[in-house]
Amino acid sequence: MCGRFVITEAADEMARLFEAIPANDLPQVPNHNVCPTNQILVVLGGEGRRLTSMRWGFIPHWYKSPGDGPLLINARAETIAEKPAFRSAARERRCIVPATGFYEWTKDADNKRLPWYIRPSGGGPIAFAAIWQEWRHGDDLMNTCAIVTTSANAAMAKIHHRMPVCLSPEDWPLWLGEAGKGAAMLMRPAPESYLDFWRVDPRVNSNRASGCDLIEPISA
Repeated sequence: MCGRFVITEAADEMARLFEAIPANDLPQVPNHNVCPTNQILVVLGGEGRRLTSMRWGFIPHWYKSPGDGPLLINARAETIAEKPAFRSAARERRCIVPATGFYEWTKDADNKRLPWYIRPSGGGPIAFAAIWQEWRHGDDLMNTCAIVTTSANAAMAKIHHRMPVCLSPEDWPLWLGEAGKGAAMLMRPAPESYLDFWRVDPRVNSNRASGCDLIEPISA
């Protein structure tokens, strides 16, 4: 799964990378502890790509309030096409969530949560596959999204059995619906060599923690 992530690249850098027009109300970066329900950067495809802001936490159209059901921050690749909450978005509303890295947790012998930071081995940003939904109830209107996850590759499985779907640049047009059909084949684990990971301070266990030191390695 992906329950927390990091974004350090500036919005204008992400706009250039994805060749997208940036909106005016983008969330502040860097953010070394992006949490569910935060506003996050999202790339939308089409004739002119857009870099916009959405709530991380997909809200199905039948929810009467954002808290009317489970918090849907991830969508499983294996079932995304069948789940009532996700199937329409998987066909029609795919997007990309830019990130620098993400966190995952293991547990020690005392059942304490041990955080790990995971990032591309060559550095640079990650493009998470995601889906989005416009939620409206009365006068309330909100664009929301979920990150797509798949089974972990062998390297990542040492930490967790799930991982985000990470898209390479050549995959972006297909995922965004700009290059025809076949996006389902992109929902696969990244190559084992794609990611590096290391232990970080348990301070990140708190969603209130902040600062660039959150991703600094510590002794395991």
